[in-house]
Amino acid sequence: MDSDMILLEMTDKMDKTMENLAHRFATVRAGRANPSSLDGVMVEYYGTPTPLKQLATISVPEARQLLIKPFDKSSLGAIEKGILAANLGYNPGNDGETIRIVIPELTEERRKELAKQVKALAEEAKVSVRNIRREGMEDLEKAELPEDEEKGMEKEIQDLVNEYNKKIEDSLKEKEQELLTV
Repeated sequence: MDSDMILLEMTDKMDKTMENLAHRFATVRAGRANPSSLDGVMVEYYGTPTPLKQLATISVPEARQLLIKPFDKSSLGAIEKGILAANLGYNPGNDGETIRIVIPELTEERRKELAKQVKALAEEAKVSVRNIRREGMEDLEKAELPEDEEKGMEKEIQDLVNEYNKKIEDSLKEKEQELLTV
């Protein structure tokens, strides 16, 4: 594998790490209704754990409200149980047709808790970037390049790692700002 391929592969993996981080940040709610906050909810549907988004449409009729309209009305109770079991701090209201969730205002304590959670997600992303760097360095060693070219590549790899760590930090600051803004 030549040096350009190593960098290209590393960049691709780091981009995927950033996408994953963005997706995981989106599931951390910030006091506003966000259908992706229900992505992890599993519902017992005819004895099979099924993702909620396969059983219903989820919409946002108001800034702090989620509306869940099941495809099969007989699954309303199971959906309600699934949401409660997911322990998201939501209190679903069932009107026989749909389920409404009013997103509660976040307390200061809960905001700080979520900020810690977001920091942990960012740290996981940084660990992932470090692992990608390690793999890239191993690939570089296997490539058996001339010493001066190898040193130059090591610097390029480190620059790439620094760039992605900065992107992770920027995303973290943005998400923390969103969480801590009342």
